[in-house]
Amino acid sequence: MPEQTSHKPRPASQRVVVTGLGAVSSAGLGATEFTASVRAGRRSTSPIRSFDTTGFPHVHAGEVHDFDPGQWLRRIDPERWGRSAQFAASAARMAVEDAGLTAEQVAAARAGSVMGTTSGESAVIEQLVGEWVTDGLKSLSPHLVAAAPAQRIAAAVNTELGLTGEALTLATACSASNYALGYAFDQVASGEAEYMLAGGADSVNRWAHAGFYRLGALAEEVSRPFDADRAGILTAEGGVALLLERHDHAVARGARIYAEMLGYGVNCDAEHMVHPDPTSIAACIRAAHRSAGVTPDEIDYICAHGTGTRTNDATEVAAVRDVIGDRLPPISSLKSMIGHTMGAASGFGALICCKAVHEGFLPPTANLEQVDPALGPGVDPVPGRARPAAPRVVQNHGFAFGGNNAITIFGRVE
Repeated sequence: MPEQTSHKPRPASQRVVVTGLGAVSSAGLGATEFTASVRAGRRSTSPIRSFDTTGFPHVHAGEVHDFDPGQWLRRIDPERWGRSAQFAASAARMAVEDAGLTAEQVAAARAGSVMGTTSGESAVIEQLVGEWVTDGLKSLSPHLVAAAPAQRIAAAVNTELGLTGEALTLATACSASNYALGYAFDQVASGEAEYMLAGGADSVNRWAHAGFYRLGALAEEVSRPFDADRAGILTAEGGVALLLERHDHAVARGARIYAEMLGYGVNCDAEHMVHPDPTSIAACIRAAHRSAGVTPDEIDYICAHGTGTRTNDATEVAAVRDVIGDRLPPISSLKSMIGHTMGAASGFGALICCKAVHEGFLPPTANLEQVDPALGPGVDPVPGRARPAAPRVVQNHGFAFGGNNAITIFGRVE
């Protein structure tokens, strides 16, 4: 039976809303381009250009092509920052501008950033390893050494926008953006911050591609979440940022509000490095519902983790069914279109959830030919293209290696 909750709604002064969105992805630059591509069900993965794929039988990924950081960045020198940091800072500036604010306005307030990642500046570290192997330790480029620490991802956001609040990078892998959003939510709801930028960033790299291939989790050319013939993920990259502020603050300044962040849930099953646990995921869903003050029957749509591996999709659907019962809401996966953007993945999910609530649609699952009957009855992955709808409450999943689960809940502001 669906679980009921007695959690009371938050006081008006503690409500947190999303007023700005920024995206750097293979599906487009900016939230508008990204959303248009997703609504069309357009697959934006392609043959890899960023590293030599000789020897790899699988050579497709979701790379961000034609990204010129100088077009977006005003304060930081791209040459001194890694690709992940460039993605994060660019997406954050987009989010601020999308919110109808200037960097100066945000910097003058109590504002900070929290960004998620899986691999940090992995492309930078690969370059350093290459230099070390070729010419020895003393050959390492100082500017690459300085750019390597993962904490530079959030630091890039603060430096680009002049923020003097905290700059926190969370490395909880593929659920990291949802962790970041949860932290930012608490900062704003408690009054510790007036604005928080939250999201994540990662860049395509050779070692992650090789790792997923050795795990047997890499699809050859197309990712097919929920499909009977699904074979795995495509690695991908990008940066995403959401601007969070208090509801009363947003109303007072006449801001456009995409959605209210109602709550979140996080846990760790601590059971297996790469095998998801349905009991732990179900517990995380329940925790998110309690935090948000919603009941399972109120969930109108789920943005799935939806990797397209046989185990993840089956486990995810089973966990949802355990909480919600057989009346499953539509559940779809962005990874079918943009690939798996690692630490940015659940941030892109949050962005599209906000857009879905605000514009009135259900995001699709691309490349779907036949829903796997083994997933059980009632699974609706919204195949092909976006579907017109009026979702009021939506649920965004992020699951990661090590059993790190994080779920965020968003709702329509009437």
